[in-house]
Amino acid sequence: MHLDVVDLRAFYYRTKLGRAVQRDLQETIAKRWPDSRQMQVVGFGFAAPLLRPHLGTARRVLSLMPAAQGVMRWPPGDANLSTLVEETQWPLPGGSVDRIIVAHGLETCEAPEALLDEIWRVLAPGGKVMFIVPNRAGFWARRDTTPFGYGRPYSMGQLEALLRARRFQPGWHAKALYMWPSHRAFWLRTARLFGRIGRRLGLRIMAGALVVEATKQVYAPPSGLRDAVRAPLDVLQGLARPRPATNRAPNRTRGASTQEQRFGNSTPKGEDIPPA
Repeated sequence: MHLDVVDLRAFYYRTKLGRAVQRDLQETIAKRWPDSRQMQVVGFGFAAPLLRPHLGTARRVLSLMPAAQGVMRWPPGDANLSTLVEETQWPLPGGSVDRIIVAHGLETCEAPEALLDEIWRVLAPGGKVMFIVPNRAGFWARRDTTPFGYGRPYSMGQLEALLRARRFQPGWHAKALYMWPSHRAFWLRTARLFGRIGRRLGLRIMAGALVVEATKQVYAPPSGLRDAVRAPLDVLQGLARPRPATNRAPNRTRGASTQEQRFGNSTPKGEDIPPA
């Protein structure tokens, strides 16, 4: 189930809780990806708020929004870098993207395996993708007051198993959104305090989102035969080994007799051999 782009934009850009979420996730990603110079960075889902820090450094930035969600112009007041795409068919050549941020895209996708295959296709060899998904054990996944209460939440084990099955190698991971998912002023004022406590203690139940970095795996094609032939082929059974040729003229009578001794008479009894 996809949220409408209007609701996502209203949450991230018009509410204090949404701006706090945007700031927390940006800081979490920046710890792992502090520099994106000369890279092509792509966001999928509703990742536009998290792409902002890369606008001034990356070689190219593009925001892909699924058709079931809708698209908005982004960034405001500048040339548009956002486009509407099918979830599993991106208008990008294979192996052309260095970094991908997926936010509100995987948990709401009806075919997550096909989406991961498309991400694998467009990533360059050794390229990295950052997945941000709702934490199954957290409080955010149980409340529908934020976008993290929609779609399928994941545990860390479930997400890593899904990535390995689609030719990704999970690596660095972190937890985010330790604040309480409420728009009330008291919880907003204590957001940073809860964030420091949560990151220090590492309490899984306090985290609202899981952040996992995965690398595209490219395997070398196999070279040569791996398994040696252990026994002669069945089609060769019953045939004698050929002998080296000699300079003497063949003895037709003896040769025929020898051939009959080796292979047996192949003419069934009662049948005649037609003349040549």
